[in-house]
Amino acid sequence: ACRQLVYGDPHHLDGVRILGVDEHVWKHTRKPGQASNLVTILVDLTPLVDGRGPARLLDMRPGRSADVLSGWLKERDPSFREQIQVVTMDGFTGYATAVEEQLPQADKVMDPFHVVHLAADKLTSCRQRLQRETTGRRGRKDDPLYKHRRTLLTRTNYLTERQKHRLEMLWATDDDYVALEVTWLLYQDMIAAYAHPKKSEGKKLMKRIIHTLRKGLPKGLEELAQLGRTLWRRRKDVLAYFDIGASNGPVEAINGRLEHLRGIALGFKNLNHYILRSLIHSGQLQEKINAL
Repeated sequence: ACRQLVYGDPHHLDGVRILGVDEHVWKHTRKPGQASNLVTILVDLTPLVDGRGPARLLDMRPGRSADVLSGWLKERDPSFREQIQVVTMDGFTGYATAVEEQLPQADKVMDPFHVVHLAADKLTSCRQRLQRETTGRRGRKDDPLYKHRRTLLTRTNYLTERQKHRLEMLWATDDDYVALEVTWLLYQDMIAAYAHPKKSEGKKLMKRIIHTLRKGLPKGLEELAQLGRTLWRRRKDVLAYFDIGASNGPVEAINGRLEHLRGIALGFKNLNHYILRSLIHSGQLQEKINAL
């Protein structure tokens, strides 16, 4: 019955204008030779953006690649593909490639969470590199860089006076930490751009960050240079958030609910069963099933 409600209902995909795409781990065990434990989930964000209701899970497909998303879109009617105006996603280039090929008219939005997460990864990489260069080993609990690893990732507004003092002491500890301080400042600027109450001003701040990283950076800022190349390549998708406002937040929320569902069930062995249970759980099919 559930399969018929989804795949046999010609109106299941009606009105989808804003599509969210993300990967999801459907099982945490994978033996050699077995298929990928990742699936691509597709979520309708239109009701949430319009204020009519929550986001809903549309479908799940095995694998995580451009071919997986492209194949799903090819199977849909041309009228469905033409009505898609916005696609939100993470930084995975495979999804971006599929959207460019199959939905050339749609705006791609790179989710703020994943953009900030990229910067956080570069901040952590910079800290780890300086740790190895200054001590010749990995961090230990009494090493300044290792001790403050979580404080470095905390948003400035949430830092206590004690934490602020610790960071000031860290910057004064060693001149070799200048690269980390510069990376940390840019990480905080990126968070501030997304948090700005005026989206237009936030967009200006983000543009400034992208163009700053695009310019020739001094030696010793390798992590920022890598981040700059990524942001420049995806700048249109990054800046689109400030104009459109849609994000992958609701998609991540559904992703979390599916993790909880799998935990309650103590795991699944059959992917088809898992997809159907997920659609019942997060695809707003419960009322339709009860009406059968």
